[in-house]
Amino acid sequence: MTHTEQRIWLIQYLLNERRDAAGVEIPEDEHGQKDLLRGLMNIRMPDPISDEFLKIQDEYLTAENLSEGLVRIEDLTPIKADKRIYIWQGDMSRLAIDAVTLPANSGFTGCYQWLHSCLDNILGSKAGVELRLFTNKLITEQGYPEPTGQAKITPGFNLPSKFIIHTVGPIVQGRLTKENERMLASCYRSILELADQKDIRTLALCCISTGVFMFPNQRAAEIAVETVRKYLAGSGSQIKVIFNVFKDIDLMFYKYYLGE
Repeated sequence: MTHTEQRIWLIQYLLNERRDAAGVEIPEDEHGQKDLLRGLMNIRMPDPISDEFLKIQDEYLTAENLSEGLVRIEDLTPIKADKRIYIWQGDMSRLAIDAVTLPANSGFTGCYQWLHSCLDNILGSKAGVELRLFTNKLITEQGYPEPTGQAKITPGFNLPSKFIIHTVGPIVQGRLTKENERMLASCYRSILELADQKDIRTLALCCISTGVFMFPNQRAAEIAVETVRKYLAGSGSQIKVIFNVFKDIDLMFYKYYLGE
């Protein structure tokens, strides 16, 4: 199959799974097809799926992710004050490093909204349906929702990163509280501790809770930088940490708190 044929095959497979998809036509244009495939992956429940689908999906997603261009730690420049810390503005799914961070919800199986712009949704669809199957198994065996402020690790599946570290950030309802701040710091600390336990040497941290969880961007950046610096200083860890931002406002805040 060509790359285009793989995409159409995957779409047709996912449509055939759904009782509510009768009459849905596959768009003729590439962009429309990609959106339809991602949307179907977004809303798919963590049900068993065929080995044939996984084989074709993995080949397709690997090629897709490579086509967007990989970014390695060697391509980045550390900050002046600490050679272990980097800032990078861009798509986290392009990072070919040991681990990236995924901000999860307590259900732990990802965002089910069609083409939602959250990092959970985007990374999940680029990793592939195996990720949701894997996290569903984790949360089912755990027997209760994932607590805020902790961290778990999974394979990266079709992402260029080897692993994904998942954490549930605090949800800010109304005024920011000290407990919100404490739990956000716990997220970053738990990620770093788990990364060192798993011998991860390069790690990308995202702006946890600053999206739909409504944590103020500036205070979130301040807590993230403070927590990482304290951890690196206290532990002597040599892990290389990339503060991965997407929005210009977050880039500004991280540069400020890192003295860049």
